[in-house]
Amino acid sequence: MKFTKIRAPDFDLEKTLDSGQVFHWQKVGDGFAGAIGDLPVYVEQRGNVLTVREGEAARSPRRPLPGIVARYFALDHPLAEICDSFPKDPVMNAARNFCHGLRIIRQPKWECLATFICSSMKQVAHIRQISLALRKRFGEQRTIGSQLVYTFVSPWRLGQASEKELRDCKLGYRAKNLRATARLVSSGQADLEAWSALSDAELRKQLCALPGVGPKIANCVMLFAYERLRAFPIDVWIERVLRQHYFSRRRKMSAQRLRQFSETYFGEHGGYAQQYLFHQARSGGRGDRAIEVNRPYLRRNERR
Repeated sequence: MKFTKIRAPDFDLEKTLDSGQVFHWQKVGDGFAGAIGDLPVYVEQRGNVLTVREGEAARSPRRPLPGIVARYFALDHPLAEICDSFPKDPVMNAARNFCHGLRIIRQPKWECLATFICSSMKQVAHIRQISLALRKRFGEQRTIGSQLVYTFVSPWRLGQASEKELRDCKLGYRAKNLRATARLVSSGQADLEAWSALSDAELRKQLCALPGVGPKIANCVMLFAYERLRAFPIDVWIERVLRQHYFSRRRKMSAQRLRQFSETYFGEHGGYAQQYLFHQARSGGRGDRAIEVNRPYLRRNERR
């Protein structure tokens, strides 16, 4: 089977795939197996080079494999410049050092939206289980050598499924919302591709109008599927980081104030900052437990 080598400087494959932004890649040997759209892919990293092989996809023609992989893993993002734009405070500095090479993946829009609807009130391990169950039951099986992978289910197929079938995939109350949103997408009432032309505010509004989508999920989809790198999802991990490290001396801090702070303080690449803070916190917060941001950083931001 043919292997393709792709240069990937300033990139960490394992950190990127394990950072809670995508949930279907499986560790296989020295690399990972998964699907980029309908294309089954195995990828491993040695230094600054990715070694990739592909399985058979259903659709052709398509872009050459190196272009598909490089775009998916956002190898064109100027990561050094992005990281240099982060606030220069102790918490962010620690997260930047811990997450060196982590990139924001460009995910297919429907797959990202559906997966994060499934993620509500779930831990990463549970989201992975739900994603795999949906793929096995409703997706299409592909092979890379002897390794099986599954494509993500289409909105039409999910819309045709019964709520019981979806609940059998451990979706619980999320089944009703996922099915309803799938029907809106498959009918064209929610045109995910056309929404790419919307402003951030209008895109967030359209996403939040979908069943099962609130501000946090909308921001995740904006960041991971629409490449709106300023979007800053706030889940329980990030809220804890903000309260403990940026507002530890304030007993009362509303969710709205946290959102306003994050939208201004972390700047145009706030989504990257958020992902670094999230991954470090979820990985055990190594090295950051005693860190508190110096007050001048916050006073400067609060004047904005």
